[in-house]
Amino acid sequence: IGDQEQSLFEELQLHFECIDVALAHHYPDSNYVPLTPMEETNFFDKVYEVAKRIPYGRVTSYGAIAKYLGAARSARMVGWAMNNSLAKDVPAHRVVNRVGVLTGKHHFDGTNVMQQLLENEGIPIKDNQIVDFQKYFWDPAQEL
Repeated sequence: IGDQEQSLFEELQLHFECIDVALAHHYPDSNYVPLTPMEETNFFDKVYEVAKRIPYGRVTSYGAIAKYLGAARSARMVGWAMNNSLAKDVPAHRVVNRVGVLTGKHHFDGTNVMQQLLENEGIPIKDNQIVDFQKYFWDPAQEL
């Protein structure tokens, strides 16, 4: 196997592990037993550690976190991790899509909680999108 194939294989394996763990998290009352023991899957924990380092008044994207973690095509996996982060003291409101749209807002209690949290940090929002997104964007690849 060449380097490119090995890299693709590792990324596919990561996707499989994340899907496996996400299914177990989303359906805790089912008989689904994850093939990957949750304590061995640390991608979600790595996502949480990056998200916890986003400064007050700044935002990043799902894709920027994925790229920083070496899984550039895994933005959706980062999103899944963020969906499960509210009980883990993670500032999930600071993670948005690649153009600053508040795509994760439906995972917060209440209709506009995500927007309110960002606006309380001085980040302007219009029509569910951060105004002047690049001004507030925090890139973990450059900052960590």
